[in-house]
Amino acid sequence: MPSSVLVVDDDAWFRRLAVRTLSSWGYGVVAEAGTFKEAVERSAELRPEAVLVDIGLPDGDGFALAAELSALAWRPRVVLISSDADAANGAAARRAGAVGFVPKDELPGTSLRRLIDGD
Repeated sequence: MPSSVLVVDDDAWFRRLAVRTLSSWGYGVVAEAGTFKEAVERSAELRPEAVLVDIGLPDGDGFALAAELSALAWRPRVVLISSDADAANGAAARRAGAVGFVPKDELPGTSLRRLIDGD
């Protein structure tokens, strides 16, 4: 189980929900970010083991962020999320270097937990 997780989403309410959910599962949420730029900065500073990334960020594309983060030396497990549950997002997430995709309305389900843990 990753001990450090970064949550990246421009919606503060959703970030709080994600932090509460991840914390209740025993993950250590080390930071939150609301933008692409902030996510890059927090990742460089904190070196999280896993990063939950929204596809739509105000200053960049979540797929591009996933590619950048997954190429880092410590290889964090990146999971993309979106309110758009398009089935094509899963394949696009993996092409970008993420371990997978989870629709936001499935956040409390087991899919996210399995992706973060690598099961």
